[in-house]
Amino acid sequence: MAHVFPNAADETEPPIVVIGGGMVGIATAIWLQKSGQRVTLIDKAEPTGRASYGNAGVLASSSVLPVTMPGLLTKLPKMVLNPFEPIFVRWPYLPKLIPWALRYLSHGNEADARRIASAMVPIIGNSLDDHLLLTEGTPAQRHIKPCDFAVLFKDRAQFEGSKLGFDIRRDLGFEWSEHEGAACESYDPLFPKDYGFLAAFGKHGRITDPGAYLDDLHGHFVASGGTTHQAEVTDITHERGQVTGVVTSDGPLAASAVAITAGAWSPLMTKKLGVKIPVEAESGYHLEFWGASCMPKSPTLVPDFKLILSPMEGRLRVAGGVEFGGLKNAGRDVPFAALKYGVDQILPGLTYSKETRWMGHRPAPTDSIPIIDELPNVKGVYLGFGHQHVGLTGSARTGQILANLITGEATNIDLKPYKVTRFMGAKASQSRTAHTYQMEAS
Repeated sequence: MAHVFPNAADETEPPIVVIGGGMVGIATAIWLQKSGQRVTLIDKAEPTGRASYGNAGVLASSSVLPVTMPGLLTKLPKMVLNPFEPIFVRWPYLPKLIPWALRYLSHGNEADARRIASAMVPIIGNSLDDHLLLTEGTPAQRHIKPCDFAVLFKDRAQFEGSKLGFDIRRDLGFEWSEHEGAACESYDPLFPKDYGFLAAFGKHGRITDPGAYLDDLHGHFVASGGTTHQAEVTDITHERGQVTGVVTSDGPLAASAVAITAGAWSPLMTKKLGVKIPVEAESGYHLEFWGASCMPKSPTLVPDFKLILSPMEGRLRVAGGVEFGGLKNAGRDVPFAALKYGVDQILPGLTYSKETRWMGHRPAPTDSIPIIDELPNVKGVYLGFGHQHVGLTGSARTGQILANLITGEATNIDLKPYKVTRFMGAKASQSRTAHTYQMEAS
């Protein structure tokens, strides 16, 4: 059943244009609709090309820790060189990657890990309820299932090796239950006996079919009066510091406001407006085993192989791995082989009817915190991207925040950690009306 909005949109005003039809984009569009706005959603990709299609399907509220936890730097050479480790680099891309990587790795300390985790809590810390609220009254809600989010270790000693990460999460209010030995086997008898310790975070959720979830949200958006347009946005137009519209591969379109929610492609658009944002494209991978002979009780992270086993409708999805090769990276076999190796170790008896593969791009800022803000030098341009591995998880809340920013409603959280000016020079931080900004040295 479609929502009925109390305030009719002004048909004489141009629509609000949302660029990017993934989860952050559709959430933004729906929240704008709920406030009575007229919205046009533009995306150049087919649905299967979006990172929102290929995620692990977990509403992973406790996944607030950055990849750049203390100790990463010492492990990195082995991880990059070992074909069964989860980090891959396309070596011809390395010279372009290095400036971003140096800034990214500079956050590999406890103080920054705690700061980043604290910034992520308001965006993803209540994701199950956020998604239930977003999908209320829509067909998409049928795909949301409350569940635990489990982390599987060989033993308590291995779990204790992750003490800092669990301490940070406990300090931020997350709770988990511990299952050891027979209790681990009782919780989920699926795993080999040499994996005898499991930590289970409650009050999480999973999406039984991320692609169908996204399709249902798009269908609801259109049924509620929204307009979709498959095209490439090539420019954003503005006059006297105020946005006026977008230029697409099909021609120009007037806009009263523009939200850039195009994931890893978003910095290409802000660059055209004079603002460079240090976001790198991570290539993420998944394998799906259709008709799988066994399924985990809950979505389960296995730190040994940096993969998530995620039960879905009709298949088991196994997601993991990070490859740095830029937006033009089309994927390769090595990361898939690493995922398959991990599956063979954790589920040695798995049988299935067919295997399918997917690769997509995720946006990774140098400080692991998403950008949720209005562009300082062009009013009416709003940004919502940079969620790294938790775009699905944080999409519902991010969309709500963006819609509130656009319509002038209260956001009820401190937005300072997400401001774009953190990547810009002192002049930009001091004034939102200046037209020239100095980038910080990189």
